[in-house]
Amino acid sequence: MTAELIKLTAAEIAAKIASGEVTAVQVTEAHLARIEAVDEKVNAFLHVDREGALAQARAVDEKRARGEKLGPLAGVPLALKDIFTTKGIPTTVGSKILEGWIPPYDATLTQRLKAADVVILGKTNMDEFAMGSSTENSAYGPTGNPWDLTKIPGGSGGGSSAALAAYEAPLAIGTDTGGSIRQPAAVTGTVGVKPTYGAVSRYGMVAFSSSLDQGGPCARTVLDAALLHEAIAGHDPLDSTSIDAPVPPVVEAARNGDVKGMRIGIVKQFRGEGYQAGVLQRFDESVELLKELGAEVVEVDCPSFDLALAAYYLIAPSECSSNLARFDAMRYGLRVGDDGTKSAEDVTALTREAGFGDEVKRRVILGTYALSSGYYDAYYGSAQKVRTLITRDFEKAFAEGGVDVLISPTTPTTAFPIGERADDPMAMYLADLCTIPTNLAGNAAMSLPCGLAPEDGMPVGLQIIAPAMADDRLYRVGAAVEAAFTARWGHPLLEEAPSL
Repeated sequence: MTAELIKLTAAEIAAKIASGEVTAVQVTEAHLARIEAVDEKVNAFLHVDREGALAQARAVDEKRARGEKLGPLAGVPLALKDIFTTKGIPTTVGSKILEGWIPPYDATLTQRLKAADVVILGKTNMDEFAMGSSTENSAYGPTGNPWDLTKIPGGSGGGSSAALAAYEAPLAIGTDTGGSIRQPAAVTGTVGVKPTYGAVSRYGMVAFSSSLDQGGPCARTVLDAALLHEAIAGHDPLDSTSIDAPVPPVVEAARNGDVKGMRIGIVKQFRGEGYQAGVLQRFDESVELLKELGAEVVEVDCPSFDLALAAYYLIAPSECSSNLARFDAMRYGLRVGDDGTKSAEDVTALTREAGFGDEVKRRVILGTYALSSGYYDAYYGSAQKVRTLITRDFEKAFAEGGVDVLISPTTPTTAFPIGERADDPMAMYLADLCTIPTNLAGNAAMSLPCGLAPEDGMPVGLQIIAPAMADDRLYRVGAAVEAAFTARWGHPLLEEAPSL
């Protein structure tokens, strides 16, 4: 039964629990057994909450026994990125500076998962403070890609994407600051969605770059992602950036995917030098598939996108240097050197030296420099102007160009070997080349599988970008592509599990 249950989609699991065919406890035990069997190799989880997960599952079974109506995801297990506070279990953000910290409250997203009767299995590995594109920057060791454990699973949410690809959970939560949901989804053959900025509450999500960070759903199918999106989205008065508007009809769109009559734009800037041949081949096949399904495909010129990477790596470090100032050894977390002889400044410096990793220090130093007197306008101010130009390019494409969605490869290459880019930050940053503009503008975007690259047999992702608060378009297009792709070539993750 374990082998059968872990292969089911979230929607299938929920239906079987609701009908009484299986219990939530059986489903949870199957996934806990899978974690125990393979996670020593994968390192997707930083903390497994076995006791808590089984208690949540029992509560679902008791609800069903009382005849209470169960929600669309009741009893379905989920892997939660270790950036959301969870009352009573550790939240480390992949950093030594918060090692062992037990939050006294739940993030709004965590509360909504519990209210939906989703079973939280535990917390997943990530690049420290979400700073990275490979999950190699975690203080607790890298996560392996279940397709090839010598390769990266993407970042910063590589733990969540690897948990899905390894069948350790049918659902997961990630966060996306510059591509950290979509890029891991692309290289692991899963589905990842960055909702419109402000559509999912950031209350209780440890901040990296506040104007860019966005939590979102990760799954193995478009419908599963839509069901999770609906469960976590919606206005939150505790988050000042939360959008007070109805959640777009994402589940309906995922159930009725159809691109006939849609106008789809190919971003001119997202191909060429630096793109792997197999990635472009699978992308071009996806374009032809969309044409066959009845979409009109046109090329769109977004010239400011060429400046997105430079703007992002000024804005994000600047905001991170401000946000991480709270980790001063005085309020919570790690404290080093407090022997009664050192000043507060010395203790803070020693704690940050011991608690922060190299990438975090690199970005804090860069951001502090960009915000310093005499450089603010030249660097941070200029980057914000570029951000405005990027937003205008999107508006021009969607409004003036009449394009419903934009498409591109999600990443320029497939997963690269662990350690290959560790000493080359610029090469690492280029992994997010296609995803960053969406974060700068606040639009919605999705990555879904579009096959395997012929040269290395590793997954390739197709990125779909929609206007703000038009998240349902992602699911409409994604569902149509997924159905056509599966009918023609089969779904790689649902039919054949990566070797572990």
